[in-house]
Amino acid sequence: MTAPRTPRKALGRLSLPERTFVADALRTETVGGVLLLFAAVTALIWANVPALRDSYESVSHFHLGPEALGLNLSVAHWAADGLLAVFFFVAGVELKRELVAGDLRDPKAAALPVVAALCGMAAPALVYTLTTTAGGGSLAGWAVPTATDIAFALAVLAVIGTSLPSALRAFLLTLAVVDDLFAILIIAVFFTSDLNFAALGGAVAGLAVFWLLLRKGVRGWYVYVPLALVVWGLMYNSGIHATIAGVAMGLMLRCHRREGEEQSPGEHIEHLVRPFSAGLAVPLFALFSAGVAVSGGALADVFAQPETLGVVLGLVVGKMFGIFGGTWLTARFTRASLSEDLAWADVFAVSALAGIGFTVSLLIGELAFEGDAAMTDSVKAAVLTGSLIAAVLATVLLKVRNAKYRKLAEEEERDEDLSGVPDVYEQDDPAYHLRMAEIHERKAAEHRRLAREKADERDGLAEVPGRAGEDHDGPA
Repeated sequence: MTAPRTPRKALGRLSLPERTFVADALRTETVGGVLLLFAAVTALIWANVPALRDSYESVSHFHLGPEALGLNLSVAHWAADGLLAVFFFVAGVELKRELVAGDLRDPKAAALPVVAALCGMAAPALVYTLTTTAGGGSLAGWAVPTATDIAFALAVLAVIGTSLPSALRAFLLTLAVVDDLFAILIIAVFFTSDLNFAALGGAVAGLAVFWLLLRKGVRGWYVYVPLALVVWGLMYNSGIHATIAGVAMGLMLRCHRREGEEQSPGEHIEHLVRPFSAGLAVPLFALFSAGVAVSGGALADVFAQPETLGVVLGLVVGKMFGIFGGTWLTARFTRASLSEDLAWADVFAVSALAGIGFTVSLLIGELAFEGDAAMTDSVKAAVLTGSLIAAVLATVLLKVRNAKYRKLAEEEERDEDLSGVPDVYEQDDPAYHLRMAEIHERKAAEHRRLAREKADERDGLAEVPGRAGEDHDGPA
């Protein structure tokens, strides 16, 4: 007789290695998110203070780079096409690691975040399309509200101080990784200009050399960094967005560990490059992309134009119900039950948090309305507005459950046997229970000693009043 299968837990506790990796990655992204938030605020102040506005425009549009190589670009252009290639390189490594060593290597475990991410991209695109069609607007920006900005989302978490359980944080991170992958595909397929096949052939050849050097075990940044720059330059001149070069090289790195390795090459390089990406590349992109004129009239126009209203509703409504609906449907039809530590309200709050679409949304907005400066600025204002509304909504929803999150975080961190490993991960280890038995025996011995001392003290105090009474029996 076949034993009944144990239902799989959706958003259950992570394995210890995965939890450690996620904690390290999110720590860097959280710091980067705070810097990103600071850069966005700086850009808005710089672009809206009358005395500073002209300098912002001058710096953003200042051109530099070799004209002969087709790389005489503005500072804003360098930030969008150059620095963001580093961001997408890290996204590529992250995706590769998830596919070969993380949750995505198991099709059953991967189904939940992948379906949730796909629904979380399809629903905003549908909301945008319906809104703009009803209002007679342009469908060019359908992809703008499809992206989630993990760094900005984590910055919100850092600011509100919630102790979101690691399983939900990992779900958010995996959502963003899958989200980034499909955002890259959208950029490559829908926002590619006329192709220069000679430059494209050169970029493909450079990527082949990059792959061959990796397979041969060649080491040294002085080999790979110049080659990466050549591949990036050729990709830019090919007509395909240059950030594609970054993700392609990231996907080529080996991310599974061999015997004797503490880290795979991909994990090692990601560990080195991620701080540069999160701490410099993305904030600089935000600095030169988020500087849009903000006024009462401009904010009112965000809700008056069908394109900008579609972006706001896509981020706030589409993302939230798309991700939540995709998660619920996956759990429903795969017979996976939600972890007993969580409630569907927690998934709804994280879905709202995923509506913060900043970095990639701004990039797609620039590509979608290229040549229309007024609409580009309006869409940027809509991205900022929608992200702010999503952040406030998620903050309220997460605060309601923050006491529960703190309790879960304390349970995850408790290490009573001082082994360096949280107790929840040692429940199946006999040595852990022996250590705990010794600890409890020592505590029991100490309590028995204290009990004897207190009993002796009590008996001694009981004898003293009796003697005192005998001394005063006679008349005064």
